[in-house]
Amino acid sequence: MLEFLPVLPRSIIAFVLVLGVLVFIHELGHYLAARWRGVHVEAFSIGFGQALVSWRDRLGTEWKIAWVPLGGYVKLHGQERPEDVSDEVRAGWMADRTFHNKPVLSRAIIVGAGPVANFALAIVLYFALFVTVGRLTALPEIGEVMADSPAAHAGLLTGDRVDGIDAAKVNRFEDIQRIVQANAGHKLILHITRAGATRDLEVTPEAIVDARGRSTGRLGVRGGATTYEPVSLGDAAVSSVTQTWDISVQTLAGVWSMISHQNSSEDLGGPLRIAQMSGQVATLGFSSIVSFVALLSVNLGLINLFPIPVLDGGHLMFFFAEALRGRPLSIRAQEYGYRAGFALLVGLFVFATWNDLSHIGLFRWVASLVG
Repeated sequence: MLEFLPVLPRSIIAFVLVLGVLVFIHELGHYLAARWRGVHVEAFSIGFGQALVSWRDRLGTEWKIAWVPLGGYVKLHGQERPEDVSDEVRAGWMADRTFHNKPVLSRAIIVGAGPVANFALAIVLYFALFVTVGRLTALPEIGEVMADSPAAHAGLLTGDRVDGIDAAKVNRFEDIQRIVQANAGHKLILHITRAGATRDLEVTPEAIVDARGRSTGRLGVRGGATTYEPVSLGDAAVSSVTQTWDISVQTLAGVWSMISHQNSSEDLGGPLRIAQMSGQVATLGFSSIVSFVALLSVNLGLINLFPIPVLDGGHLMFFFAEALRGRPLSIRAQEYGYRAGFALLVGLFVFATWNDLSHIGLFRWVASLVG
């Protein structure tokens, strides 16, 4: 139904809905883990700022939906350090229900449960998608041939269907990638179908050497058509976990490639890019929306596990140090860590927003007005 709205309202509504689901699941992980480890939860908020809607449950937790939909939080009882609050506040703490009095393992479980919940959401969404729609599969068809590539020299054309490579049968585009990458510099015979007629083409993948000195084959083609293939419940369960794992590995590899300057940091996007993509995906149907939410859920889980103070990963890093030392890090060390982490996050947010504004063409538009 969002496809009938103008682009800007559609993007805003889709972004708020998608982010609301992801934040709710993330904070629900913290909430459920806190309940499990015996910590009272004072507040559960989706969004920041003044509450639009709020209610209190029988356990004394205040549930809120706030007017700034850019995150959320779970307020744990006794989450503050004793030295940071007044005597009156400390007097009101329930000694057996406070966060800071729990063993370090319990605190780590509560903090780590948020990212875990995001990974679990991705697995559930992929499982539901595979069961209801099927598993998205790239057909072994050539969607594009790069100029001056081994594929172009061999005579491959857009629309060719690869039925086999040497003696191996090809069922999906991933089979082509797997065989080509493992045969850098080796001659291969491609059995293709073109306009209803079969023929064989001889091609030698060029060797591409990565930063670690490993050589992989490159053909110089992109995939074409895709389809959904039905899978059993067992295959759906395995594939949902595998898909979540693969996306995690690819995301971390992408982050590392930007850190090591192998890829441009212009690919780093922020809230504006996500909002724009949310509006676009909202017009593409159920399966695209589910895949998009699952992808963002994996990314949110990974980002929160980065060892940056202020994020869940930073808290886990402090808890790990506490477990090794037998006592928490000094207050000064933690303060410096939180300040550095906050400064880093602000810097990343500003940089990502700059990329987003450049991506949507704001600066080109301003330059055209000035020029």
